[in-house]
Amino acid sequence: MTLPVFVLHDSPAMPVDVAFPVGSHPQLPESVQRHAFKSMRLVEGDEFQLTDGRGARITMRVDDADAMLAHVTAVTADPAPVVRLGLIQALAKGGRDEQAIETSTEIGVDAVMPWQANRSIVQWKGSKADKALAKWRGVLVAATEQSRRAWVPDLEPLHTTRQLAEWIADATRRGDMVIVLHQDATDTWAGVESAASALADRARNVADGVSAGALAGASAGAEPATIWVVVGPEGGIADDEVARFVEAGARSCVIGSTILRASTAGPVALTLLARALGRI
Repeated sequence: MTLPVFVLHDSPAMPVDVAFPVGSHPQLPESVQRHAFKSMRLVEGDEFQLTDGRGARITMRVDDADAMLAHVTAVTADPAPVVRLGLIQALAKGGRDEQAIETSTEIGVDAVMPWQANRSIVQWKGSKADKALAKWRGVLVAATEQSRRAWVPDLEPLHTTRQLAEWIADATRRGDMVIVLHQDATDTWAGVESAASALADRARNVADGVSAGALAGASAGAEPATIWVVVGPEGGIADDEVARFVEAGARSCVIGSTILRASTAGPVALTLLARALGRI
């Protein structure tokens, strides 16, 4: 059985194993105390984990539940994925965009980007944008704890359609794959999975140090490639947006024969990609 996981909102400035040496009794953040001892009612002898959201797992055992004291028993780290998964989620009404990033985090998404699509009814403007982005960050952290992950997904800034088209051009040039889900696309999902598997094989070869210099665009120490899924709002992605994204280097794809909601399209695509990449 996996242990409860709590994300440290303020990551330590020093290496985790230095900040939390085995045998030490660190002061637990108030949020952890509240959740672990008041909500989950952990008792003496129970174990839980803290994470910095960047892969570290600090395993702790409760010494005194009333005093909310626990000591460190182990410090380990989950490796970063060889190929990352990303979700570019259009703002959607009814909280469906938040549902999408929550479920995607539980599935294992590594990065999330909010997109102000042309058909998005929801608008992030001015101070509202900062508050909305902070709310998304809270959703990602809560879903990370719920799924007991050690990696909190990166949260990218809000992009407009113009900004996203420019970003896609840069991303595909550096080796990322961008998939636009669109009901009228002619490319099939089988083709996407084949390309994703090939990308994963090349990335594993680089990670293993096999012919790294001969692989197209790959170099030792390079950032891992990311496969991004672009999901539109409830009204769908406009044809001119799809055209701009494809021209920038994305590939447009239809997933299945039914129309999925904005809240489910991303998670479904990410689940299939995670399977193709051998992550589940």
